[in-house]
Amino acid sequence: MDLENGEFQLLAGSVVLGLLVLFYGGTFVMSLFIGKKKENADGYMTAGNKVGFGVSAASMTATWIWASSMYASATSGYTYGISGPIHYGLWGALMILFIYPFGRRIRAVAPKAHTLAEVMYARHGRSSQLMLAGSNILGSVISLTSNFIAGGALIALLSPFSFGQGIVAVAAGTLLYTLWSGFRASVLTDFAQVVAMLGAVAIILPVVFFAAGGPGLFESGASNLTPQQSNFFSSEAFMNQGAPYIAAVLAYAIGNQTIAQRLFAVREDLIKPTFITATVGYGATIIGIGMLGVIALYAGITPLDGDTNNLIPQMAATYLGPILLCLFFIMILGSLSSTADSDLSALSSIAMADLYGQSVGKANAKPKTMLLVGRISMIIATGAGLFFASGKMNILDLLVFVGALWGALVFPVIASFYWKKVTNMAFTVSVLVALAIFIPVRFEWISMGGLTGYLVDILSIVGVGVVLGLMTFGFFGLKIARIIGTVAIVAVAPFAFGTLHEYEVLSGSLVAYSVSTVICYFMSVRSKQNFDFSTIKDRVGDFDPVEKLTHGGDAVASNK
Repeated sequence: MDLENGEFQLLAGSVVLGLLVLFYGGTFVMSLFIGKKKENADGYMTAGNKVGFGVSAASMTATWIWASSMYASATSGYTYGISGPIHYGLWGALMILFIYPFGRRIRAVAPKAHTLAEVMYARHGRSSQLMLAGSNILGSVISLTSNFIAGGALIALLSPFSFGQGIVAVAAGTLLYTLWSGFRASVLTDFAQVVAMLGAVAIILPVVFFAAGGPGLFESGASNLTPQQSNFFSSEAFMNQGAPYIAAVLAYAIGNQTIAQRLFAVREDLIKPTFITATVGYGATIIGIGMLGVIALYAGITPLDGDTNNLIPQMAATYLGPILLCLFFIMILGSLSSTADSDLSALSSIAMADLYGQSVGKANAKPKTMLLVGRISMIIATGAGLFFASGKMNILDLLVFVGALWGALVFPVIASFYWKKVTNMAFTVSVLVALAIFIPVRFEWISMGGLTGYLVDILSIVGVGVVLGLMTFGFFGLKIARIIGTVAIVAVAPFAFGTLHEYEVLSGSLVAYSVSTVICYFMSVRSKQNFDFSTIKDRVGDFDPVEKLTHGGDAVASNK
């Protein structure tokens, strides 16, 4: 196990194979214990809507703490200095907290739903459902891709195996145990994975810090930082990392099926404590692991091959001994697998409930066929993730792009759960127009000089008000939200007008929010629709009405 490759310590191939077999073999055995001879479609998707506090809180934490978020937090620390992980981890943690007031409303409207898109079908119709389902398919495939990339980078750097062999091993291992029992396998293995992750972070971070030089590193390595990197209140860090991520993770919170699936699975009276616990667990872990990037910056370390995806495993290989390196390997493997299995479960639920179930009608849907559709979708998604992972894209860029993409959906989705006047046409048009404007702004396909830049600034400023207003609305209601949103627009305008378009990631995300909000509002405000939310309960529910919880959530419902 003590092989050396330059300054990096490697794990022997036999040790890596042993760790892979131990981890994925163990999770597969766990899934066998909860498997059912006669599988239940609803249990496969949401575990009977009765998951207890301990399991649900651990699962939410593990799902949000993915390898990609660890790698991206370290990248942020390396790029922006000590404030980078704070911006990444703090705002991400707060977004988990912001989910729960909306989550309680969503569960009250549709207590037995499987996907948000399924509820949109009952609320609006097919086009809105397919938009939300389609965006989640894209988002989950990208999430799978980024986790496979993280696994491939880990295995390639710490072992004799190649990046390609690494992504195949991670993909096959995750698919192995998730395919068997779907969401139940994901949520129960998450519990073991989050315990391993939190324990490993608590041990590994101090060891790396002191091995790299301890407190004296901040003095000896200060010359490696630019003035912005050494400034805790760096404007560069906020504009390029903090602000875009505030917008992106709010969109993740509302649009992401992996989060929605846990919202529908947890016992309804446990939504608040579950999300608060996950907020604390995520924030502490991700900010902590992001400090590895800060340590690397102070130590003057250059990412291997110029790829910041290699930064965390590179730090581990440089400063950890053999035993702790094995522990680190399991930590990253657990974090990426906990989210990859959630993505597979989310994709299978969308395929089962939205692409098949609602297409044939709830009354005509056959549970056995649904299960087959769900399992086939997992296999296809794994293949797609492997294909895209071979391109080794930047993980941080992927995360921010998906979050901004979902920003176009946030207001139409939230409004659809509270406002009776929102129409299907308003939902559809607002999202499509927002995406049509977001993409050229985000990728700078159009010149930002002159009038165009000023228009983008105006829309972005409105987007600031929308984001802060929506955050406020969940906790304090519409009146306070309007005040906060308006004050935010007025306060930001003098500083942002004329400059905000220079930050394409941030402005693209804010434009998506503002355009979808303005169009959806003005198309709905004069509509004559007066939707009755009580009808959703009757249109969205179990696909196994006779068996219900018999085979569904018993294995996880007992944990309270």
